[in-house]
Amino acid sequence: MSPMGVFGGTFDPIHYGHLRTAFEMLQALRFDEVRFMPCGNPPHRDTPVAATNLRLDMVRVATEAQQGFIVDDRELQREGPSYSVDTLTALRNEFPLRSIGLIIGMDAFLGLPKWHHWREILKLAHIVVAHRPGWRAPDMGPLGALLADRGTHRIGDLHDALAGHIYIHDVTQLEISSSEIRELVSMGRDPRFLIPDTVREIITRSGCYLKPANRPVE
Repeated sequence: MSPMGVFGGTFDPIHYGHLRTAFEMLQALRFDEVRFMPCGNPPHRDTPVAATNLRLDMVRVATEAQQGFIVDDRELQREGPSYSVDTLTALRNEFPLRSIGLIIGMDAFLGLPKWHHWREILKLAHIVVAHRPGWRAPDMGPLGALLADRGTHRIGDLHDALAGHIYIHDVTQLEISSSEIRELVSMGRDPRFLIPDTVREIITRSGCYLKPANRPVE
């Protein structure tokens, strides 16, 4: 069976930048599936603005039409910080013979030494770095040494081994951010063409990014 991609994030909200990155990984790296893993309690970021159920609904409606996109809500069901190492441990126990690729951005990769038990991650999965113009892979320090030791340019290595490689893959640059979408909505502006219409409908109906005084009464 082909490798599984794991794509985590707060998805507050999910947007076309997330979806395009996942789609390009799915195709180019020949993943059998990409699992969208909404984060429950992000240890390195602010608490999400939208409620958990709304973020999960947004991810579900955004991904449901694409074959190979799967929504996995295990981090939302788990108490405490949503550490990637815990999620990957659970996936490895569930899929002991399957290759797993953790998809992260270059910005997240540069902060990897701050992650909880970060050196354990490559024992559980490959790290697939989504690279965009303007970011540079490290060539010094612990990450530079890690890339020299574990980096690969062969997609086949992600298929042949269950874990342990770092693969950097260029993806289309879409300058969209969840924080800017939230700001746009809070000012009463329309996020159309930045997010799927199905996600836009949830945001409009719930008023989740409006200031409390402007939210619709249920």
